Formats: sequence, structure tokens, C-alpha cells
Amino acid sequence: MRNHPLTPMTDSNLVRVLGAQTPSVVGLVGYERIDSGVDAVRESFSSLQKDGTRFAIVDALTDEHLRVIGEACAGVPLVTGGSGVAIGLPENFRRSGELDESIDAASLPSVAGREAVLAGSCSVATLGQVAYMSERSPSFFLDPMKLGSDEKATVDEAVAFAISNVSNGPILVYASSSPEQVKVAQKRYGASEIGEAIERALARVAQELVDAGVKRLVVAGGETSGAVVRELGVSGIRIGPQIDPGVPWTVTIGDDEIALGLKSGNFGSEDFFLKAFKELS
Repeated sequence: MRNHPLTPMTDSNLVRVLGAQTPSVVGLVGYERIDSGVDAVRESFSSLQKDGTRFAIVDALTDEHLRVIGEACAGVPLVTGGSGVAIGLPENFRRSGELDESIDAASLPSVAGREAVLAGSCSVATLGQVAYMSERSPSFFLDPMKLGSDEKATVDEAVAFAISNVSNGPILVYASSSPEQVKVAQKRYGASEIGEAIERALARVAQELVDAGVKRLVVAGGETSGAVVRELGVSGIRIGPQIDPGVPWTVTIGDDEIALGLKSGNFGSEDFFLKAFKELS
């Protein structure tokens, strides 16, 4: 996140980061308290609250930590965080009888069709995933510099490549670049302007691919995922099985179902893009 093109994260201390955004006191429940169990976490919450702390950031190093945190948060009015926090929360609803044990939440309808990956993230993880897939599948680099100088022609070229290659297996269209390349494009065309151009470009490529029969689509990058979902007119999704921690397959709700794998930039293993499609096989 330190090199995120729009929201760089240069401080890893989340207490300081959140504290700079609110006049309220922000506290920490460290991982050593999580190791001590649910009661210890609840005691920490109570102690922080008595001291005037309004927001508590909770450490987690393992899945077991997430389960402890989830149980400790039962009854807490607001819980937010990365997708991993959801690992520990469902059991609260099972224990209270609000979630049926028989529900298979991970099941999704089968979606057959062509496959593609669109990547707009510039995170370290996504850059590694792009490098891995580009060595194994047809790939097109959507150059931010070219987008800035002639957006329509550059997008037309990307669409032509995508349509002509998508029948040969999973393809990759990516605008992911190194931090140095990103800074050059931002300096010439403006940070928000080049970011929006990339989102528009990948969203249009997504629509063209879906029109050409792509029914299995992986999108890398939070802003990119949002742009693609809006362009496709997605009104709702069903969440299915996990591809990698924090990243599930989903299927759109409606008559024309599309399988979507939407991931934040830093999520997923190096082979995430190609592994994702194997999970649907």
C-alpha cells in the first residue's frame, strides 16, 4: 500500500493513521491479548472504553486470532475491517440461532464461458501476479502514458487484442505499472485524471469481453473492480467459495450470470489469476 497511486500508505501504525482522522481517542488491543483468549479481549475492550477510548484497533496474526476476535465482538454495535474479519463473525449468529447450520453459503451456480483477467492495481502482489500470468497467457499492457495521450485509440487497441485472443483461453489486460512508471504518468497527466482513465479503459474492456462471451472474469484492484461492476450494471452478487484468503468467487444476480473474482491489489498468491479459474472447473 505504500506505493498506492491514489492513497499511498506510508505509516504502518494504524492507531496513528486512524487517530489523525478523528478527534476521538483510538486504542489498540495487541496480539498478545488475542493469544490470551476471548475473555481477555473483552476485558481490553471494557478497559479502553472506561479510559475514554472510542475506537479500538485489534491485532491479528493468524486465523485463530480472527476467530477469537469474532467471538469477542458479539454484541459490539460496529465492527469493520478487512475481509479476514469475517472468518470469526458467523459463529456468533450460529450460536444465537440466527444463521441456519444447513445453509451452504459457499455454493454457486455453475457458470460456463470464456475467461479473462483485468488488472488495474499497482500493488506489489498484483505486479507479481501479472508477471506470472503474462508469461503463460496472452497479455496486453494498457500503457497509462498512451492512455493519457490518446485514450480512445489505446482502448480500441486493447479491446481488439482481447476479442481476438479470448477464445484461446484466459487472457490478461493490465494497466498495472511500477511505482516509478505511475509517478511519470501522474506528473504528466495528473494523478486523478490518469487513475480515472485507467478505470474507464478497463471497464470498457470488461463490457466488450462480456459481450463477446466472457462469463468468468477476475478483476484486480479496488477502484478497478468498482468501475467494472458499475459498467456491467451489476446490482447484486452471491458470494461463493474462497480462492485465496479474503478473496471469494461471486456470481452476479440476474438472468445473465457472470462469475466475478474481485480482489484488492495486495491479496492473493503469485499464481492467483490462473488458480482462480481452476477453482471453478
